[in-house]
Amino acid sequence: MAEILVLVDHADGAVRKPALELLTLARRIGEPSAVVLGAGEAAASIAATAGEYGAATVYVADGAEFTEQLVVPKVDALTQLAKEKGAAAVLVTSSGEGKEIAARVALRLGSGLITDAVELEAGENGPVATQSVFAASYQVRSTVTHGVPVITVKPNSAAPEASSAAGTVENVTVSFTGNAAKVVARTPRVSTGRPELTESAIVVSGGRGVGAAEGFAVVEKLADSLGAAVGASRAAVDAGWYPHSNQVGQTGKQVSPQLYVAAGISGAIQHRAGMQTSKTIVAVNKDAEAPIFDLVDYGVVGDLFEVLPQLTDEIGAR
Repeated sequence: MAEILVLVDHADGAVRKPALELLTLARRIGEPSAVVLGAGEAAASIAATAGEYGAATVYVADGAEFTEQLVVPKVDALTQLAKEKGAAAVLVTSSGEGKEIAARVALRLGSGLITDAVELEAGENGPVATQSVFAASYQVRSTVTHGVPVITVKPNSAAPEASSAAGTVENVTVSFTGNAAKVVARTPRVSTGRPELTESAIVVSGGRGVGAAEGFAVVEKLADSLGAAVGASRAAVDAGWYPHSNQVGQTGKQVSPQLYVAAGISGAIQHRAGMQTSKTIVAVNKDAEAPIFDLVDYGVVGDLFEVLPQLTDEIGAR
């Protein structure tokens, strides 16, 4: 069976959920092989988890380069493995870093690149990827016609499904090419305790309708009751009510959660471009004519300061 390389995202010694989704999708198009880079002493436990989710082989490479330099060492490793193992495809999480890695790997392999896939299936001529394009107005199915397909997949595109496999660990020595940007300092980001916006299964977002920075309190309370991440429209971010890092939209982050709750968001095309692939969309807005209601699964015409607290209380009571 064709070998599919999956770059395993990990943090604090644990596999991140999008990597488990990639391993699940990889089983649809071939035999998954996990690639674990720069994990140090956590490599063994990460490899074991990869085996539980279907990795027949786990390639492990370590070295200071993976933590002291940006992107290029991972590109070196993936490119080397793809050539040596004759991989049929390379899968990477569709994050900012992931897409840069994928693009560089595709360039070095002389291969085609598909980004932001939301579905993968086997085809006669290799993996077939589904993308949602033009602000999710169209679904496009694509294949790579030259070289080893390199594909980035959006988080939450598949539910992780365990499937025990050999998980045979093979230690790999990587020939680093150098010329990478070096990390000169690290500043820990203040944690809110909430899930990462692009990886969360549930996102609650606020827009101009919250009225002020203080208005996001009801959005945050609902998000916390659901174990969700908090997003914001560009209008709310531009007004200084919420950090830019939480902006959802064409010029912010693209999310594809199982549930997206839009509170006080009109539904401008720029915002829709960042969330329209959500599986279920719920909107709360006082304006019954707001464009957001054209795409929702459930809509509530009402004041978010009345609706959201009631919803939060109801969730808390269950």
